[in-house]
Amino acid sequence: MKKEQKGIVENVSALNLKKSNEIFDGAKEHTPGGLLGIRHPGFYVINEYPMFIQRGYDGHVVDVDGNDYIDMMAAYGPVILGYNEEEINKAVIDRLQNGFCFTLCQEAQKILSDKLAELIPSAEMTMFVKTGSDATTIAVKVARGFTGKEIILRCGYHGWHDWCVEPTGGVPKAVQDLTRAFPYGNLETLEKILKENEDNIAGIIMCPLAHSRAEKITEPPKGYLQGVRELADKYKAVLIFDEIRTGFRMSLGGAQKYYDVIPDLSTFGKAMANGFAISACVGKAKFMKIVEKDVYISSTFFPNSLEMVAALKCIEIMERENVIEDIWEKGRYFEKEMTKIIQETGAPAYFSGIPTMPYVLFKKCDAYEERTKLFFTEMIRRGILQAPYHHWYISYRHTKEDLDIALKAAKNAFIVVNERYPV
Repeated sequence: MKKEQKGIVENVSALNLKKSNEIFDGAKEHTPGGLLGIRHPGFYVINEYPMFIQRGYDGHVVDVDGNDYIDMMAAYGPVILGYNEEEINKAVIDRLQNGFCFTLCQEAQKILSDKLAELIPSAEMTMFVKTGSDATTIAVKVARGFTGKEIILRCGYHGWHDWCVEPTGGVPKAVQDLTRAFPYGNLETLEKILKENEDNIAGIIMCPLAHSRAEKITEPPKGYLQGVRELADKYKAVLIFDEIRTGFRMSLGGAQKYYDVIPDLSTFGKAMANGFAISACVGKAKFMKIVEKDVYISSTFFPNSLEMVAALKCIEIMERENVIEDIWEKGRYFEKEMTKIIQETGAPAYFSGIPTMPYVLFKKCDAYEERTKLFFTEMIRRGILQAPYHHWYISYRHTKEDLDIALKAAKNAFIVVNERYPV
């Protein structure tokens, strides 16, 4: 760890990542690029971040070289409680001992769908799947099946499937043309696109809280979500909220409950089961019933129950322990102190996001990339696992001590950045 003497911050040594690098080099033989997607080193600071984790506990992870980190990525959001949760482990093991993958479904599916109907305003019916991309793709398919129309308007990141993926390699142009992007927060532009495609708009899918990659997190302007709801009704489009990130973090009922705007369909996942692979497309019955006959949804693994019992136990703990209130309180403390540090150091940076999903970005000025890479190099060397180009998360098992250590690391990191790249 870095020491402070008379206000001068000493250099911190690079981490020992020998084993992680060796595994990565070997992985390239049988995995394209060694690692896929957002876990590739290119999404972090190359040669500074670990690539392979050995274990996790509470709000920490330990890599294969033995380095211990306070993990503020929470596995990109699923770990709402903490790692290695004993109650969830026991519930899953009990189910495992009786089997979990069968020809037919298990009762856990009904129990969990009943629970989601109780918590989520739009969840009159539910379909359980595995990933966020599964859920958003089902929602789009339902919208098209219900309306008989084809074009989807999208705002935000909704997964890797052909209809929505942003790097379009491998996606036919004809498929790309059926999805149109619209900017967050601008009702006039949205209505213009709706008018231009009025006869063929199946649905509008959006993240109720804007969180584009490497950009500030933006809460909806006053009246914006209500305005989108009204436009969807006016143009007879199915309104879909992508709550894969906001679900079970903003509130147990998601952003739709927090902001009191109810979509026709919505998608949940990530934090629902504390890391187990489950997501859901939920919605009003009149839309969801299209799947009974006219739209086909099926998978060998969708009805597996380990994830369902994990979700039920996770939700039970969240309700019993007032987890949402706890992470909001911790997040507000983190935001207040981080904002104070930025002001004190005079760093050209700003706090972004909501307390449960914090993020710090440097202003788009000279040496933006260099400042970003140096800051996160300093943070990871001090044992704080955060991503430079993706917002972070507060988890229930993060302690005040964890947050204070992260805040101290940030202060020192800002000082180093300011010394290298004076404001």
